[in-house]
Amino acid sequence: MKDLTPEKSTLDPIETASRDEIAALQLKRLKWSLAHAYENVPHYRKAFDDAGVHPDDLKDLSDLSKFPFTVKDDLRKNYPFGMFAVPRDQVNRIHASSGTTGKPTVVGYTRNDLDMWADVVARSLRASGTRPGDVVHVAYGYGLFTGGLGAHAGAERLGCTVVPVSGGMTPRQVALIEDFQATTILVTPSYMLNILEEYNKCGLDPRQSPLQVGVFGAEPWTNAMRTQIEDAFDMHAVDIYGLSEVIGPGVANECVETKDGLHIWEDHFYPEIVDPETGEVLPDGEKGELVFTSLTKEALPIIRYRTRDLTRLLPGTVRSMRRMEKVTGRSDDMIILRGVNVFPTQIEEQLLAVAGLAPHFQLELSNDGRMDAMMVHAETIDEGTSAAHRAALSDMLRSRIKDVIGISCTVRVDRAGSVARSQGKAARIVDNRQKG
Repeated sequence: MKDLTPEKSTLDPIETASRDEIAALQLKRLKWSLAHAYENVPHYRKAFDDAGVHPDDLKDLSDLSKFPFTVKDDLRKNYPFGMFAVPRDQVNRIHASSGTTGKPTVVGYTRNDLDMWADVVARSLRASGTRPGDVVHVAYGYGLFTGGLGAHAGAERLGCTVVPVSGGMTPRQVALIEDFQATTILVTPSYMLNILEEYNKCGLDPRQSPLQVGVFGAEPWTNAMRTQIEDAFDMHAVDIYGLSEVIGPGVANECVETKDGLHIWEDHFYPEIVDPETGEVLPDGEKGELVFTSLTKEALPIIRYRTRDLTRLLPGTVRSMRRMEKVTGRSDDMIILRGVNVFPTQIEEQLLAVAGLAPHFQLELSNDGRMDAMMVHAETIDEGTSAAHRAALSDMLRSRIKDVIGISCTVRVDRAGSVARSQGKAARIVDNRQKG
């Protein structure tokens, strides 16, 4: 693989600033963000008041632990624009992610927010080894999902040529990579495996592709998968992290020269690690739940947002800013299947829409080669339902899941009483995946 270490002169000064300089900037910006949220978002004013804290109580970075957490349900309860801290006509763009109850979580961006977002994604791409003038193939989905447009704007900000392919149509993906000589691809790691299979089907040697850098996010992936992709394509595979509630992709990124965890862009996003059960702040180096507070966002300031991602904070290496270990799990029951967030309640909603199916189901996760697969085990209401009718019900549910949630899965409908029952909380997920 080509040495793509960026020249130090191309880095933003804050990337190599001292820890004291970074902390001073964070404290200044954190005071502003807390005050901005308190003064302009009724939810935060009430939450702070109920907790007996005021923005003026922040004297040191450690004082942030006095302030209440924000969770995804807070955004749902304030749907659609209740969490915005600026008038709606100052919001230049809206994104949204799917929810478990039909209400998406809505996020908004001012012009300054969009500029900041483009800046941190450009910084992330540069850290990945991408350079101005490179051809960047964006295979993340465009639309309300933040991945495609976020990656697109950052690549343009860096001065790249952007190919906005979006997802799907794998043969076309391969053709455009080759025809346009793309040097960087942004895509989920699992879909990159689909692209690899297509290269092989076409009789093309992926190691001879023009790709030099793959920037992979939107789902957890292992170092074992990194090795497979890098060996297959003779290119660098680096991790990018983000979530819509915090900004989108570009909150943190691995550096191509080390690939030793994701450096968090701490001048815009303040990280904490807390105990998932108690909420107690844990020291750097201990594993727990990742929490973020925005430092510069205008439209949607986010205070102590519980991401449910499990990781730990580590000292900086080739950048001054701290690193987060690769995320390989979550503290809640969300399933990330091939880059799509899936909750059991979303499956339940579709199951209940199919007449003839009982409300009992279980999700079985397994490995299908190097990809994750899901089987939905369901059952009929009537014990006498014929095999042909069960097959038809399976097709109906599988189609609804594909059309509404956007994932492909296997559905097995058996006779009434076939799905395992449990006392108390239902065991919805059976995870038979082998961890690599």
